[in-house]
Amino acid sequence: MHTGVRRVLGLLMVVVSVAMAAGCVLVFTKWLPADVARYEDYRSAGRCPSGSAAQEWREDCLRKVGLTVVDTVVRGGGKNSEYRASVSGRRFHGEVAFGDPGPLLDTLQAGDRVVGTVWRGDIVALTKDGLRQKTSDEPRDEPQMIAAAGAGLGLLAVLTLGFGTSRLLPLRRCAPLTWGGSGKWLFAAILMATFGVGLPAVWLGMAWQFVAPMIVAVVLGVAMLLRGLRGSAVAGAR
Repeated sequence: MHTGVRRVLGLLMVVVSVAMAAGCVLVFTKWLPADVARYEDYRSAGRCPSGSAAQEWREDCLRKVGLTVVDTVVRGGGKNSEYRASVSGRRFHGEVAFGDPGPLLDTLQAGDRVVGTVWRGDIVALTKDGLRQKTSDEPRDEPQMIAAAGAGLGLLAVLTLGFGTSRLLPLRRCAPLTWGGSGKWLFAAILMATFGVGLPAVWLGMAWQFVAPMIVAVVLGVAMLLRGLRGSAVAGAR
């Protein structure tokens, strides 16, 4: 590759790494605290006073409202999955999304009367005949995956910065930081650690504060292993 092209590519990678680093900072300073605070507010929210009229749609209390089902869409199939219901009421006309078809959505038909639970302007659950299903708008206690995403972004920023700066150096000095060398393995390790630690942390209810250090430890372990294997290969070639 021509030296000039290498340097342009290196500068672009450095810029991308800065953007990823900024995203990592935003995850931990904005998104994660806001998500945790929103869930705590929801968990502590009480029912709206009985018989009180709603002063505004975005109330901090939980209000029950009567709704009529207009139609539903229940479509499985991986990436094309779609679970939603169109509902209409005195103060709300629109769609609510769900993460899965049951236990209520796949039983609903047009014209059914349901009770919606509203919090801060969002319908967080629908109930009919004792069956209750959470909507996608209900706050969830899942900060672990947000922390995992932040850690993954930060590690990708470091990796991309390494790739970028290596392209600004002479060819003989950047062999360890090539895609065919350790790059692809570190990239795969970051992705696998992000999901491999984040998802189980959600399922097990692990404290989110442990997620990022665990991901970093896994990737550092892979990096040290790759370094050791490369050192052994170099020693064996002599």
